[in-house]
Amino acid sequence: MTRDPQSIITALLDLQAWQVFDIDPDGRILAGNDAPGSLQLVELAPDGSRTPLTDLPSRCSGRYLPGSSPRQVVVQHDTDGDERMQLSLLTVEPGRDPYRLDELTPLVNDPDYMHVLQDVTDTAVIYSTNRRNGVDMDVIVRDLADGTETILYDGGGYVATVVASHDQRSVAVSTLSLRPASTAVFLAGAESGPVTDPDEHAHHGHLAWAAGDDALIMSSNHDREFNAVVRVSLDGTAWQHLVAADDHDLLVDVSPDGTALAVGHLVDGAVTISVHDADGTHRADVTTPEDGIPTIVWAPDSSAFAMQVSSPTDPGSIFRVDARTGATTLIIDGRAQLPADLELSPPSIHRVPTADGEQVPCFVHRPPAGADPKLAGASVVHIHGGPESLAMRIFSPVIQALTAVGLTVLVPNVRGSDGYGKRWVSLDDVELRLDSVADLGALHAWLPDLELDQDRSALWGGSYGGYMVLAGVTMQPTLWAAGVDIVGISSLITFLENTSDYRRAYREREYGRLDTDREFLIKASPITYLDQLTSPLFIIHGANDPRVPLSEAEQIAAALDERGIRNELKVYADEGHGLAKRANRADAYPAAIAFLSELLAR
Repeated sequence: MTRDPQSIITALLDLQAWQVFDIDPDGRILAGNDAPGSLQLVELAPDGSRTPLTDLPSRCSGRYLPGSSPRQVVVQHDTDGDERMQLSLLTVEPGRDPYRLDELTPLVNDPDYMHVLQDVTDTAVIYSTNRRNGVDMDVIVRDLADGTETILYDGGGYVATVVASHDQRSVAVSTLSLRPASTAVFLAGAESGPVTDPDEHAHHGHLAWAAGDDALIMSSNHDREFNAVVRVSLDGTAWQHLVAADDHDLLVDVSPDGTALAVGHLVDGAVTISVHDADGTHRADVTTPEDGIPTIVWAPDSSAFAMQVSSPTDPGSIFRVDARTGATTLIIDGRAQLPADLELSPPSIHRVPTADGEQVPCFVHRPPAGADPKLAGASVVHIHGGPESLAMRIFSPVIQALTAVGLTVLVPNVRGSDGYGKRWVSLDDVELRLDSVADLGALHAWLPDLELDQDRSALWGGSYGGYMVLAGVTMQPTLWAAGVDIVGISSLITFLENTSDYRRAYREREYGRLDTDREFLIKASPITYLDQLTSPLFIIHGANDPRVPLSEAEQIAAALDERGIRNELKVYADEGHGLAKRANRADAYPAAIAFLSELLAR
């Protein structure tokens, strides 16, 4: 290895990340790039040339305003990660400097509440907001000509997705239901009423209107173990499977005119894309240099789509894909920024047996040859957030940095993870929560199969993964040598009491209710077992976190201080739920990796 560990970590954290948000009729791509310090808007011409559009204090996203001349962009932005999104306008002016925050034109602005951009038409912006009572989300249509607003939905609940019909007279809305891992779909506007049963244990996503506005197309596990691409009548009585598989989930992105489907096949944390006609007939497969996770945005005329792909060895490339043939044109090559002497670690795929007969999917990243021999045999179990989410085969500078310094990294999809069927995602609901924690013990027991030292293994995780770190080191104190907890939950009681009001009911559906499940919530809380904790902890938190309040980190650090257990707490005043800013990541992650490297070395 030609570099010292610190320079390797710095090189990995310096790599730029990309996202795609929109594409205009002339093939320009509205993208996000974090080179300025956080994710900012950049316009990509068809030849790949770049025009920076924003230079805001915090990360942002956006959509083109259809039909605007000169081109305008609706910008969604918050303040220091507080997730109270505001909406503003910018006009794309050739040659001008990127817009600062005070140079944007406010469109929807009330900093005490969140305003989530859901859809845009040539006459209106559609957004969801909790400003009525701070809890429930309403769906609002704002007329761009005169600024008048129409409430399409105010029936309560957490709105996930809103999509306008082609005739712009109705919207399809999905909300989180009170069943774990489930959503409900209904219509509002000229067409109104339920499409799915809100009490069904089923997830419906990627909503779109069929070409004639006479049906919806979406991915759904209604009456199935795995998500299929379905066409559903507006009254919910007729369901047609357009594309389906019996052993893995399918995702779908429908073209603007409803005539084409980009179908994603999700298998073991990676997605391959195929293009189909609206009736499900296969058109073409889309190939990229490596399997990874794509994000798709269709062109307005449905002839092509932009696709950003991240894989374990590609920080993120952007392609233009011909919707008829599946042929790809590379616009941004994420691999071009990789230093020639930087060796990345692709994962191998495994199934880890548990004591009760389950099999935990797990990716294993091995360190490169020539890594620090003092860390040979040491490992880190890296647990994803959610919990109704999954570890995917994407580029992670943290995972690559951990392997680069000499650690083997295990990335499991413990029970309760999405992407492996309806049964698996439901195996940690409420009173089954500790079965998911037990999967950490199964991973530890499996370490000798990889020729790894069980006495030198640590946990790393963010959000729900942070909860799992704290649960592991407190409930399994003899197994783990150390932990890195990022925005994690230390007490399910105080978390549910102090999380944002609009999130509480939907967290209770997974963890248990404060009024009926308090005894179990105490039993499942890491802080209950602090008298067993002996492992050092590195704790990272954002001061403005609206999901897991800073108090969750402060109370675990205070308890460790009181007991004389080594810990380091890093709090970032300009961050929310995680670290969005490059400077903060460059400060926190090398320190956390050094912390583990010291503790896990021979």
